[in-house]
Amino acid sequence: MTDVIIDTRTSPSERAARVARVAAEHADDVDDRARFPREAVDELRASGLLAQAIPTDLGGEGATLSDLSGVATILAEACSATAMIYAMHQTQVLCLTRHGGEDATGFTDAVRRTLIRVVDNGALLASATTELGTGGDTGRSGCAVEPTGDDRILLVKTAPVISYGAYADVILATARRTVDSAPSDQVLVVCQAEDTDLTQTSDWNTLGFRGTCSPGFELRAEVSADSVLPVDYAAISGQTMVPVSHILWAAVWLGIANAAADRARTVTMRAARKSIGTLPPSATRFAELLSEVQALDGLVRDAGRRFDALADDRAALAAVANSLSFLTLKITASDAVIAIVSKALLITGIAGYRLDTDVSVGRLLRDSYGTAVMVNNDRILASTAQLSLLTRKKTHR
Repeated sequence: MTDVIIDTRTSPSERAARVARVAAEHADDVDDRARFPREAVDELRASGLLAQAIPTDLGGEGATLSDLSGVATILAEACSATAMIYAMHQTQVLCLTRHGGEDATGFTDAVRRTLIRVVDNGALLASATTELGTGGDTGRSGCAVEPTGDDRILLVKTAPVISYGAYADVILATARRTVDSAPSDQVLVVCQAEDTDLTQTSDWNTLGFRGTCSPGFELRAEVSADSVLPVDYAAISGQTMVPVSHILWAAVWLGIANAAADRARTVTMRAARKSIGTLPPSATRFAELLSEVQALDGLVRDAGRRFDALADDRAALAAVANSLSFLTLKITASDAVIAIVSKALLITGIAGYRLDTDVSVGRLLRDSYGTAVMVNNDRILASTAQLSLLTRKKTHR
């Protein structure tokens, strides 16, 4: 990664709009070729948006989750893959800033170096939390941290998916604390690209989110011992990884919904201009569509505000009621975006069905279906069912 000149003189939304213009220009090619959206990510680096959530003490902007959600939605209106990369990167940043030490002065050296790399150079962070043999359960690991001497450790992990792993500057990987630890006794390890070898084990040729470039890899990293975050991964997951990722993903899906609604609006307005004085048949269906988009928008905004209000209360964030809320957000938002884009297709008709028009919803529809299988909704429903049994029934008098 080469040094970049970062410009943060304009507002995050203005910078996000600039990145979105670049992303939109290349979105179809990124999707057609299932390639990494390099142009948009380079613009993200230069804009300083990758460092948004890093504390101001370290040169970041100290952005709230609501701030990050707003940027994710703007990006997703142009390119779903670019927005997902941004969302997944910010989730890892918040894992480091919230669990890498007591505060900006108490971070481990490895965490501090990583955050400074993001600020100075726009380093891109990815994660490796799934592993072959665990059935997709991110709460268990087969691989383990192994000391190698000289205050170094070795981690070897076979991951079925590492989103944009080949393009990341840092990968945060889960592993058992020691070779003798239980599968659920996990830690999170900061793996710098220069200390990590990735061997690709599968291809990435998918229906949607093709530009996230998420094949499987065998990861082999030999890093300093302080690269292990000083907090159990179970705490990181419950207090940050799950709520932040679900909220930011939902913000991305809101952007997809907005893009679909824009295409439906264009078709409806064109029809209205052809029949002045008469309401187009699609107008009523479009009004219904807008109400669903607004409901999703409210859901995403409320979730962001809830997290921001509880951000410093780790116990409250991990409480059953809030855990249920963040889990069900993912299911509700993924179902909503599929329904919204499907209705937009009905409004746009054959023009939206075609891939060579300015109102095509083909890419949006394919991306929308990826939301339900990315951390499969059935797995989340199973977790939700278990948590629901722990809640006390309200007594009505």
